[in-house]
Amino acid sequence: MSAGRQQPSEEEVKAEFAATREGRPLNSLNSVELRGHSVDASVSASDLRKRDSVDSVDSVEAWAPPAPLGRSGKLPAFPAAVLPGWLGSFVEALATATQTPPDLGGMLALSALATAAGGRVEAEARTGWREPLNLFTAVALPPGNRKSAVFAEITKPLHDYERAAVERLAPIIAEAQLAKRVAVERAEKAQAMASKASLDQARDALIEAKELAQEAEALEVPLPPRMLADDATPEALVSLLAGYGRIAILSAEGGVFDMMAGRYSQAGVGPPLDAYLKGHVGDPIRIDRKGREPEFAERPALTLGLAVQPDVLHSIAERPAFRGRGLLARFLYAVPESTVGRRQVGAPPVPEGVCGHYREEVRALCASLDELERPGLLVFGGKAERLLLDFEADLEPRLGEDGDLGHIADWGSKLAGAVVRIAGLLHLAQHLRKGWARPVEVETVIAAIGIADYLIGHALAVFDVMGEDPGLADARYLLKWLERHPRGCFTVRDLHVALSRGRFAKVADLESALAVLQAHGYIRPQPPKETKGPGRKPSPAYDVNPMPPQNPQNPQNPVSAGQDTSSGAPQNPTESPQNSEAAA
Repeated sequence: MSAGRQQPSEEEVKAEFAATREGRPLNSLNSVELRGHSVDASVSASDLRKRDSVDSVDSVEAWAPPAPLGRSGKLPAFPAAVLPGWLGSFVEALATATQTPPDLGGMLALSALATAAGGRVEAEARTGWREPLNLFTAVALPPGNRKSAVFAEITKPLHDYERAAVERLAPIIAEAQLAKRVAVERAEKAQAMASKASLDQARDALIEAKELAQEAEALEVPLPPRMLADDATPEALVSLLAGYGRIAILSAEGGVFDMMAGRYSQAGVGPPLDAYLKGHVGDPIRIDRKGREPEFAERPALTLGLAVQPDVLHSIAERPAFRGRGLLARFLYAVPESTVGRRQVGAPPVPEGVCGHYREEVRALCASLDELERPGLLVFGGKAERLLLDFEADLEPRLGEDGDLGHIADWGSKLAGAVVRIAGLLHLAQHLRKGWARPVEVETVIAAIGIADYLIGHALAVFDVMGEDPGLADARYLLKWLERHPRGCFTVRDLHVALSRGRFAKVADLESALAVLQAHGYIRPQPPKETKGPGRKPSPAYDVNPMPPQNPQNPQNPVSAGQDTSSGAPQNPTESPQNSEAAA
């Protein structure tokens, strides 16, 4: 306010604003200054609202930065640039071709490597600490995000290799089956003859029958090669692990979690999770069933690569055993932003050279590791081992009660092991052609830690979603809508008309979400308008806070809209880091 001019009282300001709402001019003051904004007497209330970009017209209180709804800022984008060249190029090209977030292809690419290496190779970070190279990954995306198309491209070389292996071994398996069948028939005939033999011939006949039975029993028929499975019951999964030692379930649906919960298990029995828990870490599985031969998997290796709808995260959070027994802590999560509504029509396909190179490398990796008679071992070089120790030292305080990962310490405690597994997979993919039986280098561990940093941000978001109530989820939805359709104020009726009826069927369905936004300071109600006479009452109106939310690490420093607080990765879901730099 200019010097020498008396500042109007709060009552005078309210009176003038009340006059403008009724259509009367600001006549008691030619001009006032309110919260740093000059208001001229000729300005109408509607124009004033447009100009007042900081504060509500209906309140003399200044806006304060709203409190974040959980985690603020965008989640980090998948760091495809840290993948080996042939793999990173394919992930980025596939994201562009399908117009999907690179997170989907990137996480599934790690699952594909784990499918090839799980049960075949282990990584020794230091003496006494070994990790198998199988992974559990889960990507949450709403329907319509072309998950199946990405799955098909990522898994094609795995299916092709498995199919070729079956065809290659088919004659050998057929020959072994015939030999087994003949040997069993001979043993059965010898047993029948021994039962009819005279007393002087019985002893020799029994010896011959016994020898033939043992020979038949010793003949083994190779199982058809198998790497992949769809939805399998826990019981069937145990049989697969007992027969093959390793298996991967890669699925674009959430039915696997239903299987884990015991969809086909006996009523009243808790979720049969042992096969999943032990299959992740490689602990022995022994199952004894009445009337059946016992099944035993000495060192099972199970890989899970799933893409589920976000609602599945809520449903699995409702099963205490999933978290209580450590199942949820074993997954590496990604919750990328949906690209639906922003996709490029007619996007270029994956270049043939990039696609062919990816398929060739994955098939070669499968063939190379299948030739191993016993599991291979990767060791960490000295620098790589020291860097991993530094990572563990930095991670440990964050897992304490006061640390940012304290509430997900069960997940964070397994992160160092995940870094070892990812580093092993990246090492195999990088040095397949040059010979991978060499120490894991420090650059590979740096890449794995980069992926771990990405995973931390997404794990925090996932566990927040698992623990939130529906009102908070709806509030997030409304907040995103308001960010896409900026406005200084709105009425509840107008908001309901603009929103999807599938989510908010009635105006009343908005109440809990609006209450959450109001409690966090994103909106505040305007004073109710008085009406005279009959007619519909005015819909409640709210002003929208134009200020960005507080930075949870520094409440005095708001987070800018769209700012990525976790990574410097590009936010365009189909934009690579190289393209981002070029565009800059």
